[in-house]
Amino acid sequence: MAVLTDKTVEEKMRELYRLQQIDSQIDEIEILKGELPMEVSDLEDEIAGLNTRVARLEGQVKDLKMEISRHDNNIKESEQLIMRYEEQMNNVKNNREYEALMKETEMQRLEIQLSDKKAGSSARELETKQAALDMTLEKQASKKELLTVKQEELKAIIAKTEKEEKKLRRASDKQRKEISDRLLKGYDRIRNTYRNGLGVVTVERNACGGCFNAIPPQQQLEISQRKRVMICEHCNRILVDHNIEEDVAEDK
Repeated sequence: MAVLTDKTVEEKMRELYRLQQIDSQIDEIEILKGELPMEVSDLEDEIAGLNTRVARLEGQVKDLKMEISRHDNNIKESEQLIMRYEEQMNNVKNNREYEALMKETEMQRLEIQLSDKKAGSSARELETKQAALDMTLEKQASKKELLTVKQEELKAIIAKTEKEEKKLRRASDKQRKEISDRLLKGYDRIRNTYRNGLGVVTVERNACGGCFNAIPPQQQLEISQRKRVMICEHCNRILVDHNIEEDVAEDK
């Protein structure tokens, strides 16, 4: 919770502008990282999805191979039975035995046709699943390679900026304690509204340093007097006069 003190508006503006300077430096580091953290996270999620798909396809390919093997074994068993029945036919003693063996032989031939048909269907499905698996594995390898590159890029940037970023974040946390909760909430709300993170801006060349709309002379005078918090009527950013930069620099 922010420390509440009887600070003047000028002191509050200095504290707030100092916080903006620190946060802007942190923003610059985030810009340096660019979209890498999000890209790395998205790639990790995509690879996790591909891993799941690969596992599912590998299971399906395995099952289909086992199914084809089972049909092939059934065909071999039926062929062996047919050979046995044909040998037995040479030794039958009556027509009834002969007809029974002929019937069994025909059933095994039908069994072979059925198994062959099922094996063919499974083989075609296997071909489709194997193609999908190969394509997914190729995509998975490509994404993993890209992830490695992005992770190395991000690691290099973090290694370069980590020390400075930690220092700045500690400074930001410390500075925030010097500002009232009400002012902080307004500052954070404005910062989160704009991509450049500017909640407090100076008046430059008679214009708002955030949206660049002209600031009337009378309002500029009030801003320079630092007697009350002034807001840009166009973008709602908190306005301070450009001389505050020198004052804040002297305070350090």
